Amino acid sequence: DPDARALGLGPHHLAYVIYTSGSTGTPKGVMVEHRSTVNLLHWSRRVFAESETSRMLFSTSIGFDLSVYECFVTLSQGGTLYLVEDALALTQTPLDVSLINTVPSTMAALLDQQAVPASARVINLAGERLPASLIGRVFSSSGAEKICNLYAPSETTTYSTWTCMARGEAVVETIGRPIANTRVYLLDGHGEPVPFGAVGELYIGGAGVARGYLKRPELSAQRFMADPFSAQPGARMYRTGDLARYLPDGNLEFLGRTDEQVKIRGFRIEPGEVAAHLCGHAWVREAVVVAREERAGEPQLVAYVVAAEEAQETQLAATLRAHLVGQLPDYMVPAAFVPLAALPLTVNGKLDRKALPAPADDAYARRGYEAPRGELETVLAQLWAELLGLERVGRHDHFFELGGHSLLAVQVSSRLSQAVGVELPLSTLFARPVLGDLAASIVEVLSRSGPQHLPAIVAVSRQAPLELSFAQQRLWFLAQLDKDSARYHVPLGWRLQGR
Repeated sequence: DPDARALGLGPHHLAYVIYTSGSTGTPKGVMVEHRSTVNLLHWSRRVFAESETSRMLFSTSIGFDLSVYECFVTLSQGGTLYLVEDALALTQTPLDVSLINTVPSTMAALLDQQAVPASARVINLAGERLPASLIGRVFSSSGAEKICNLYAPSETTTYSTWTCMARGEAVVETIGRPIANTRVYLLDGHGEPVPFGAVGELYIGGAGVARGYLKRPELSAQRFMADPFSAQPGARMYRTGDLARYLPDGNLEFLGRTDEQVKIRGFRIEPGEVAAHLCGHAWVREAVVVAREERAGEPQLVAYVVAAEEAQETQLAATLRAHLVGQLPDYMVPAAFVPLAALPLTVNGKLDRKALPAPADDAYARRGYEAPRGELETVLAQLWAELLGLERVGRHDHFFELGGHSLLAVQVSSRLSQAVGVELPLSTLFARPVLGDLAASIVEVLSRSGPQHLPAIVAVSRQAPLELSFAQQRLWFLAQLDKDSARYHVPLGWRLQGR
């Protein structure tokens, strides 16, 4: 065991190369130096008592960066590692461990199998969103006195932010504050800090920033960049691709990844924010929200839910939809809610999005099915089924609970005018969204005025200048009233390069 100085080793020598799990793209070899690893170890020794980290459960694959913490924190202070091939088998092999360090989905599986060692006093959870419901389950089903939520990019040496909750304290879904010698920035698309409370992309600077990606210089330059906010010469920061915002108490709330952002009907949505609201319901143990495009040819939000024991599966979609309607705008409410026994995971314990099943008809907020009555209800049901991508629609079904929205409502109105000769105001569909009720409204209109033969919409020529729309005419008129005003100007800056 020669002295490191005799070998010429220093803080900036490479300690290890570890590959990312692939949850954010093609796996990349992250080069981590000795100084970054040592910073993690020193931080851990300052915030955890030796008795808490002296007996560590070591069940994480050495190809996953959580293993760096499990292995070296304990060995660096002369503690004991319990190497376990299958942590779920601990019900048959009880161990005297003091700390468990794993991902939330694995912890949920341990609780399901009643495999959490009774001796464990600290539970470290990282790598995935930690829902408040799981925190409650851990405290109620184990002897843990403290649960720590850690934010863990491989590129910043396992852990960058942390927060711990003791038994009996209020549960808050947060990734906490930076660990020692670590800086965190929330920046907008121009690299400028966002206002307090606003959503920004998370950048991390400080001692934990890795050297870069092995043999990937171009990618390294994109993700590891100069830190303009540090006074230290040569300081760098890592662009995580994650979204977060500051809570009023100064802790960070994790909101998902920038590449998980989706656009629904023109609105940009963070699926992680929707999932967080879902996890606030007593029937939900775990949830993930994604956008799928198979249904009706356009993206719609689909929620995948691991339900609690008390949940009523037949009422799950309707109940959770009602829960979200009171908290979120309509475009953020998922169209379907798919119950799962467990979220599918990759070999590294991360969510396997490719394994999430397509929603079946019963995943939508269906009401008791009764076949349409009469020709008009049948036509209306066929129209809804076609626009909403469903196999069948009953007379008690609710247009918006099935995933309908204002843009589809316009199509319903247009198709009805062609099919039955009635010009249906959108307000009628919003006021009477149940199929049977809407059909009754159409009957009332037809009984008063009969079928209306509306003129077909003819496409105008695009060869000549087009006439202004009413809104454009109004804007032009207002601008003429005060020609010197810049009120309606839209200032833009352009940088032109090349010839």
